[in-house]
Amino acid sequence: MRRAALRRTIVLALVALAPRVAPAQTTRPPIDRGPPDLLDVTPDADAGDRYEIEVYGAATVAPGRWMLELHSNYVADGFTYSVDGTIPDEHALHETLELTRGLTDWAELGGYVFTSQSPGRGWSAAGYSVRPRLRVPERWAWPVGVSLSQEVAWFKSEYSANAWTYELRPIIDKQIERWYLALNPTLERALRGPDASKGFILSPSADLGFDVTAAVNLSLEYYASLGRLAHPLPPVSREQQLFYAVNLNLSPRYELNAGYGRGLDRAAEKSMIKLILGRRL
Repeated sequence: MRRAALRRTIVLALVALAPRVAPAQTTRPPIDRGPPDLLDVTPDADAGDRYEIEVYGAATVAPGRWMLELHSNYVADGFTYSVDGTIPDEHALHETLELTRGLTDWAELGGYVFTSQSPGRGWSAAGYSVRPRLRVPERWAWPVGVSLSQEVAWFKSEYSANAWTYELRPIIDKQIERWYLALNPTLERALRGPDASKGFILSPSADLGFDVTAAVNLSLEYYASLGRLAHPLPPVSREQQLFYAVNLNLSPRYELNAGYGRGLDRAAEKSMIKLILGRRL
């Protein structure tokens, strides 16, 4: 009896001292939504930037005339994950219809309808916006072209975490013989959504072009989102893209802009293709 009790005591002691083995995991591991270093530093860019990729010139539509434009953007190499609940943009095709009316020689009013098609999804309206713009009239004979655009946009929640956004876009341009330069030091902010309290985001863009002929212009277009004015993002976290573009003035009524863009940072889409076809009415 004593030997049996001693054996039981030894066995219980060995069991107590043995290392505990964790039970097998029965729940799903967390979903990998992307590189952790990008989750908190990706700029709060205006969703409309993915639908209308264009550097504005200072000129406005002539009084009493219309301008119809179709913006087509394809994300050849984008993001396969989402950090804010929106649809990832990998292989997404964005089509935007823009209609602008010239009101005076110094004012115009434009409207946009944003649509999107993503892999496994059909066409869907993504949002809408309205854009009034004022310019310095040519009769004032300023040495540079100057205008100011404002845009208020609304997007569905699956396409933008912020339902309402506002854009303030100063525009400066200059033609020097065969060279053309346009600067858009744009400010953007969310009006309603999780980023509404973050203030303005600096999103500049620029266009440097050269007239090969009277009808053909080759250009470099730069787009960026650099973070909040009070707290700019560090260089490694900025969202920057460079587009190699061609502009064709096909006739007094038609114009075309086509470009291929590459992301300069990890926070930007790696590869995009864009096409803008315009028709003066």
